[in-house]
Amino acid sequence: MSHKKPQNTEFIKNPLVIIPTRLSSSRLPGKPLADICGVPMIVRVLRQAESAKCGPVIVACCDIEVKNVVEKAGGVAIMTNPNHLSGSDRIYEALQILDPKEFYDAVLNIQGDLPTISPAIPKEALTLLNNEDVDIGTLATNIVETSELNDPNVVKAIVSLNKNKNNGKAIYFTRANAPFGDGESWHHIGIYAYRRRALQRFVSLTPSYLEQREKLEQLRALEDGMRIEVAFVDSVPLGVDTPADLEKVRQIVDNQTKT
Repeated sequence: MSHKKPQNTEFIKNPLVIIPTRLSSSRLPGKPLADICGVPMIVRVLRQAESAKCGPVIVACCDIEVKNVVEKAGGVAIMTNPNHLSGSDRIYEALQILDPKEFYDAVLNIQGDLPTISPAIPKEALTLLNNEDVDIGTLATNIVETSELNDPNVVKAIVSLNKNKNNGKAIYFTRANAPFGDGESWHHIGIYAYRRRALQRFVSLTPSYLEQREKLEQLRALEDGMRIEVAFVDSVPLGVDTPADLEKVRQIVDNQTKT
């Protein structure tokens, strides 16, 4: 007897964008409130997410200071448990608080440290859910700097390409240099579009063996048989993890303001 995986039979109709964030950061304390040319970082991320036009935008936080800043800027912020170990857990709690009747059928997770992200990029991940077999959509870009191939901080997406080679099915994610041999290597970008039930399934799972070994949360989904589809974009959004990154972003925003 064959056991076919139940298909996702409906298209996404009501997506929601959630930005998970927290003040505690070992390398850049108070990161969400860091000033970028007169605007807190989390507000800049909020504005870029709103410009993407992928649905209502919510900030999931665990610090009242962040909530106050977001609401002062006219945004919506939901307080969540400060003990969550991942952004996925945080966005799921915010979703349950905001929408217990399950109106929203997909969640786009945009990290709270991407203040210069292009509004066009998040939609690429969400569009992948138009394929009814896909549980989670994410992004990657071609690695052009050879130094990144052996950098464990650069996560590589191993993708089975579709015939047009503009996206494909994720086979694995790794910090190692992979796959072997000639050809393109892909730098994974940590933006995710979840079907609602896929997110619910994901956060119900215990951390998996490969997830814990590679320190990559998305492997939990693959080990459980979920399908992750990857779309390719032109570049990696600049994430802010260190004081040097913050200065670089400030310079970018300052130059954009002057032009």
